[in-house]
Amino acid sequence: MERTYIIPLRKEWLKVPIYKRTKKAVTATKQFLVKHMKVKNIKLGRHLNMKIFEQGYRHPPHKVEVSAELIKDKEGDYIYAELVGVKKEVLKKEKVVKKEGLAGKIEELASKTTGQKTEEKKEQEKILREETTKTEKHAQVSAEKIKAQDEGAKHHEKTIISETNKQNRKKQ
Repeated sequence: MERTYIIPLRKEWLKVPIYKRTKKAVTATKQFLVKHMKVKNIKLGRHLNMKIFEQGYRHPPHKVEVSAELIKDKEGDYIYAELVGVKKEVLKKEKVVKKEGLAGKIEELASKTTGQKTEEKKEQEKILREETTKTEKHAQVSAEKIKAQDEGAKHHEKTIISETNKQNRKKQ
């Protein structure tokens, strides 16, 4: 089922601050399609998104002409909305290939028991290590500065005491 709508956006984005207008225009588009197509899962096309963000996040268009199509899929139904006159793009889905039988079970158990880390987690841990070493170095430097100040203060006290002793001797 395919339908064409002219979605009024101005009434909606005027209700929010200027820096949130385009975000509100996107949510208003989705709400409009949910209301009229009776399906909650909405996907906006690339060209529609580019049209809404064309003049930045502060100045969305006042209205948008949209062609909405109901797509039935294995995971469930969803609405794919795109600008009128633009060819619809096929949404790419990543296929996960699972090994069947004993090989699949062994691989699954191995991943659970060894707790294999993804590349992102390794990078995050590396960054955390670098940050902790930086903070430790900073703490060492500040501790050294404090020690130097204490030593300077002690030396200053000794010189004052020795000067006062010299003055007392002269008076006697």
